[in-house]
Amino acid sequence: MEMHQIRYFLTVSELLNFRQAAEKCHVSAPALSRAIQKLEEEVGGKLIHRERNRTHLTDLGNLIRPHLERVLSEAEGAKVTAEKFLRLEQAPVKLGIMCTIGPIRFTAFLARFHAQQSGVELTLIDGTAQKLNELLSNGMLDLAIMAQPEPFADAFQVIPLYRERFCVGFPLSHRFQSRKLVKLKDAAEEPHLLRVNCEFQAHFFKQCHHLGGDIQVVYRSEREDWIQSMVAAGLGVTFLPEFSVVIPGLVARPLVEPEVVREISLVSIAGRTWSPAMETFIRAIQGQKELGARIYE
Repeated sequence: MEMHQIRYFLTVSELLNFRQAAEKCHVSAPALSRAIQKLEEEVGGKLIHRERNRTHLTDLGNLIRPHLERVLSEAEGAKVTAEKFLRLEQAPVKLGIMCTIGPIRFTAFLARFHAQQSGVELTLIDGTAQKLNELLSNGMLDLAIMAQPEPFADAFQVIPLYRERFCVGFPLSHRFQSRKLVKLKDAAEEPHLLRVNCEFQAHFFKQCHHLGGDIQVVYRSEREDWIQSMVAAGLGVTFLPEFSVVIPGLVARPLVEPEVVREISLVSIAGRTWSPAMETFIRAIQGQKELGARIYE
């Protein structure tokens, strides 16, 4: 059953005249008749009684007409949707953003992108690095902005965006406030508030152990705002990325000896076809040089 057969049948059903239907469909009358005969063969029965002075639908024709109308309507709707998608009108992009990435680097870019490409509908999905990896692999995400300590698997295509240092966050009037930099060994001597979703958590523990000390965790939470609020209240220090939003009362200094840096990348599945909307977003975000500008320079 082909779409032109359905369209011809429905046109005859409307006009009850083969010649007029052929003219409306811009085909010859014999071609229209052959298409309807083919449709009748496929459904297994006569659909139209064609008489000299009167053309009308059979009982079978009347029965399947509503079904074919829905088929044609759905097909035309799908075509319109596809055309809008290719023209970047109502073109969806599902973008994952790792929950430990602050919005500072992206809000201005997203505002400009929307102004220039208002037809691209971005859905932002928050998650840990592990969750975003799974969603990308399962096709639930188109792209993800993320980082991880170890190299990405070969199944992923990775476009580096910017590098970001880790810092030590501490309360006002802390002994670190007079310093421009804080050594990891010194930070490990302080009570620590653990950001549970931090993808570099194990790395910090390992580095401190190599330096001859261990991190003393006094609180832990998945909530970045809770951790920062408790740090500001004087309950301890925390490690956080330099572009994180910092609440009033919390001070941050870059971490050194060793410096810990993560690379934020735009990640997709290698070999998976990019939609026009995805290509447009990727080109736009690659052109944003200010993403890598450091706050502490």
